[in-house]
Amino acid sequence: MKKITLLFLFPVLMLAQEKATTVAPKQSGKYDTNKFSQMYDLLATPNMFRTASGAPGPAYYQQQADYKIDVELDDKNAKLSGSETITYYNNSPDSLEYLWVQLDQNQAAKDSESPLADSDRMEQTFPASNFTNKFLKQDLERGFNIEYVKDVKGAPLSYTINHTMMRINLATPMKPGATISFSIKWWYNINNYQLEGGRSGYELFEKENNRLYVIAQFYPRMAVYNDVEGWQNMQFWGGGEFALPFGNFDVNITVPADHVMEATGELTNRSEVFTPAQVKRYELAQKSFDKPVVIVTQEEAEAAEKGFSTKKKTWKFSAKNVRDFGIATSRKFIYDAMAVKLNDKVVMAASVYPKEANPLWGETSTMMVAHTLKSYSSHTFDYPYPKAVSVSAADQGMEYPMICWNFGRPDENGVTSEQIKNGMIGVVIHEVGHNFFPMIVNSDERQWTWMDEGLNSFMEFMAEDELGTNFPSRRGPAKNIVPYMSGDQKYLEPIMSNSEGIIQFGNNAYGKPATGLNILRETIMGRELFDHAFKVYANRWKFKHPTPEDFFRTMEDASGVDLDWFFRGWFYSTDFVDIGISNVKQYYVTETPTAALKNAKVRRGRFGVETGPFVYLVEGDNAELSSKDKKALKIEEVKLLSDYVSTLSKEEKGSLKSPKYFYEVEFNKPGGMIMPILVELTYEDGTVENFKYPAQIWRKSNETAKKVYATEKAIKKIQIDPKLETADIDVTNNTWPKEAVKSKFD
Repeated sequence: MKKITLLFLFPVLMLAQEKATTVAPKQSGKYDTNKFSQMYDLLATPNMFRTASGAPGPAYYQQQADYKIDVELDDKNAKLSGSETITYYNNSPDSLEYLWVQLDQNQAAKDSESPLADSDRMEQTFPASNFTNKFLKQDLERGFNIEYVKDVKGAPLSYTINHTMMRINLATPMKPGATISFSIKWWYNINNYQLEGGRSGYELFEKENNRLYVIAQFYPRMAVYNDVEGWQNMQFWGGGEFALPFGNFDVNITVPADHVMEATGELTNRSEVFTPAQVKRYELAQKSFDKPVVIVTQEEAEAAEKGFSTKKKTWKFSAKNVRDFGIATSRKFIYDAMAVKLNDKVVMAASVYPKEANPLWGETSTMMVAHTLKSYSSHTFDYPYPKAVSVSAADQGMEYPMICWNFGRPDENGVTSEQIKNGMIGVVIHEVGHNFFPMIVNSDERQWTWMDEGLNSFMEFMAEDELGTNFPSRRGPAKNIVPYMSGDQKYLEPIMSNSEGIIQFGNNAYGKPATGLNILRETIMGRELFDHAFKVYANRWKFKHPTPEDFFRTMEDASGVDLDWFFRGWFYSTDFVDIGISNVKQYYVTETPTAALKNAKVRRGRFGVETGPFVYLVEGDNAELSSKDKKALKIEEVKLLSDYVSTLSKEEKGSLKSPKYFYEVEFNKPGGMIMPILVELTYEDGTVENFKYPAQIWRKSNETAKKVYATEKAIKKIQIDPKLETADIDVTNNTWPKEAVKSKFD
């Protein structure tokens, strides 16, 4: 065995010297504030319903609600009347003393508390329409008018209405495993959503006095009962969306005979509502995989909108295993569709739109529906429903199973700006994508907006990227969230805030979660681990009701990556990312120690102390590396090194590097959010080398971290996060030597 002489090519570690000093008073103990601590203090305790792995447990259950609905549209008076029979299945282990039904239309009723719950202030500038609506109009007759609630035998059922919720009072508790059926009859006046607001309603085309209807929340709907909070009991205030159980729907919709319609589910009487020519066109669309086939032409739509039929027509739709139902109907609709191949199944992508939306919609909408189904399916599961429909509705962006409303139209001359086109493409992808989150992976939107909007915005970002057009995505790129995360903390809330308590709704519930997932995928976990874990989550919880804990735990469980530090900081706090370079020291190699190093004792591993001889690294910069003693390293000129290397075998010598320059870089973290350190070194010859240090580099110090670089070439520049991957809010401290910040003029 060769004799080994210990050589130290890095700054020596001095042994602490004992000094005779007065004993300072002992400090009090402290709690664990390490940001890498596990989230036991934040997550719900695992149980038989939801496991510690993030999967449904052996006792997991969910309720079911089936609907048979008949509705009729009074187009002349913009009124919808309906009756329904709900069959409710108690799959829980609990006896239910009553049932809760949601009456979302009541959010706009005269006695609604929603306007009272929002602060108000006097605006000093108003468009005429806004001023009229705010100060001049009397309260409109809105909200559900319940005509009856009856049991299966037709006897009246006792009920109590609490604004947007209705309690059905049961004579005897509903036992586990029991089924109950009851009927409700209702009507309401449909709102003009452009004037009154709302997620659905009608759009008025004043020139021909025609309406385009997008109808949702139009029927009394069962609330969710589950293992997390029992009955969903939060009112619909207008912000937090909808929590709903799955079920089967059979819906008959009677409208004027000249209307064209799309809705959730499969149309079961196509030959009764379409002309023979339109049926043939639809059959062609079922075989067209490269472009849409126009089923109801613009000429046919223009002819229909000139007259107002007094006859009626009933469209019949059937939907299986959906959580909601939406309808779009108008005599103005053009209709096109195409087939989409998803592995071993074919689904239909379709669009309905007025002539005012062409040529943009005919060229773009259905193609984007098809692209979305392919992209989302590749990252989650094959789209399980028979179709997905995009509806052109001005000023709207809203989603329901198999159907959604989307804004974006050309100007009156048919010209579409790039901004409008990109906005329309983005909203179509986003709203169609909601079929996956939350229509199938059925999270509670009333509580956690980010679980559908944030996850869906992330999926939208990937789908936009996969267009291959350098699409200008709004949400997802890390740099885009910086203005929000660097803002005034008074106006920031953690992502894990209830939907109704968020000030900057879009940034908090859409942008920040989407950015966080993108950082996880691209920077922290890598695509392979992230994509597998995300797909596991989607498949575990499709057609089920996941919570945030189920998502967090599954992402760790399926990837083998501890992410508690990330979820704790990114989702549960308003910490921001700011990592900088606080100091750079350069060293030269010598056998001549400084006074401070001359009598150094150096630890050797865990068990001993070495006393020399040593090679020393002494601080000095590149400008000094020209003197006799201060110069770039040449091994043969340092006797101790040269002697040691001469004892190595040929193979060992061949494996040695030949560094000439030595640097110690100190990183600091003014921001509270932990993040990996991404470092780019630029050498004097212009070449570049990148290093990535995991977030765990901060685990023993939340303030600073150091790294040593031994390089063959002198370093010209050091930069942190050169590609802006981490949402660092202050890049002025990211470079060495420090660079002057360019002004906006520059």
